[in-house]
Parts: sequence; C-alpha cells; structure tokens
Amino acid sequence: MKEFLSQNNIKHAYLDISEGMFNLKSFLKYRDNRKEFEEIKAKGQVGLPCIVVNDGEKIFFDLPELSELQD
Repeated sequence: MKEFLSQNNIKHAYLDISEGMFNLKSFLKYRDNRKEFEEIKAKGQVGLPCIVVNDGEKIFFDLPELSELQD
C-alpha cells in the first residue's frame, strides 16, 4: 500500500506498528473503537494493512480506487 500511495503522488504518513508503542497505540485506537473493524475482529484477523483517511473519515483494508483517496 505504501508503494501504491507513493506511486500515485498521494500524501500519506506511513506508520509501522512494530516500530514502537506510539504507532501501535495509534492503530489500536481505531481497531478497538471503529465499526469497520468489527467483522475483521470477529474473524480473528488483525486488520492490517489498512489505510486511514483524514483521521478516520474513511478506512480501507484493500487498495481503494484512486478516486476514493483523492480530493
């Protein structure tokens, strides 16, 4: 996903949850509180990779169409 965003000139911040507690906690805040993750958690999955747009406006688990990410 990181490569997809970069190749399409989409501004993004890449967070690797294995780099430290701050990144992991940032991810878990979404995972534990957003309905988008309910089905994923019910299946016993983590929900990675994911793209969070504009502080949670949209969340994608697969590569979205470019039009869904651009202004």
